[in-house]
Amino acid sequence: MGLYVAVVLDKWERLEQLRQELASLQPPLGLRAVGAEALDPKTVRELNPALDRRDRQRTMARWLLPFGFAAGAMFTFITNLDTFGFAGPMGQPLIGGLLGLASGWMGSYAAAASVTGEGDDQIRTVRNRLEEGNWVLLVEAISGDAMPWGLIQKARPQAVVRLKED
Repeated sequence: MGLYVAVVLDKWERLEQLRQELASLQPPLGLRAVGAEALDPKTVRELNPALDRRDRQRTMARWLLPFGFAAGAMFTFITNLDTFGFAGPMGQPLIGGLLGLASGWMGSYAAAASVTGEGDDQIRTVRNRLEEGNWVLLVEAISGDAMPWGLIQKARPQAVVRLKED
């Protein structure tokens, strides 16, 4: 992980030239081109908050589903309620567990949706530039390594947007 920067350029040729110059540097940088003929912005995690939210929901579901099931089953055991008496002594905790599992699943969606991304404004800026027909080069520098700002500025970008820093 490191520093993620989106370099907005108006021409594909400039993007390719900058990419070649940056690719020759040591240590190597992570480089990805985004635009009409390159990667689709909807598939790039750094430019699509919905992908982050989906991954966050799946991670939370992995934790909340088993705990929800266990909590629902335990609640049925410790309260001695006969809400699901028709299911018998083994079926009641099972139904309680399944209801707890469903609650954990719904909770994972609610919790994932309640967290907003830290760089939503920056992402919106980059996506607006892409919609205007510009090209974006995503540059990732590994932690502790310096970003080659001189080479980036030499390409005369329309904008340089810092997306995130890990």
